[in-house]
Amino acid sequence: MAYSLPPLPYSTDALEPFYDKATLEIHHGKHHQAYVDKLNAALKDEPGLGELPVEKLIGQLDKVPEKIRGAVRNNGGGVANHTFFWNIMGPNKGGNPTGDVAKAIDSAFGNFDTFKEQFTANALAVFGSGWTWLVEKQGKVEIMNTSNQDSPYNSGIKPLLTIDLWEHAYYLKFQNRRPEWIATWWNVVNWDAVAQNLAKK
Repeated sequence: MAYSLPPLPYSTDALEPFYDKATLEIHHGKHHQAYVDKLNAALKDEPGLGELPVEKLIGQLDKVPEKIRGAVRNNGGGVANHTFFWNIMGPNKGGNPTGDVAKAIDSAFGNFDTFKEQFTANALAVFGSGWTWLVEKQGKVEIMNTSNQDSPYNSGIKPLLTIDLWEHAYYLKFQNRRPEWIATWWNVVNWDAVAQNLAKK
């Protein structure tokens, strides 16, 4: 099998009380695992494609045979997006960004509070399932939404931060209360990881 489920960078109870252990276990161990399994199944007859980093795989879907392109787009996106998502959260995090991330946000949005309001508004506006992202394009940061398991990687855009807005990401604790999930999620944002993403070439 070409792809495997990456381990979480923290224990499943590390984000309590903001992100509950039960949801994290199911989200990572069941949902993320399912995307890995389905991606491997789609690529079983295309071993060369399975050797690519998943971010590069979904960034060049035109090279994927048409008969499996949809499955690779959806499940490859699920693998890449979730792996990214786990790594921009952490225990004892939250608060405000500092350094280059703070400067980039202030330059684009005026200040962090305005950015947070706009990011939250974008997240609330996602219809159905999807993601809201902070990305870097042409040296500037901006907010973008993607539907289902689409990703900035599809368009060669560098992601910095994301929130998962699929109901499976938050339903056990928050049920249909997406605004509460978004407001709570800010408490686990790992701005150090966001800074590392920004610094990547």
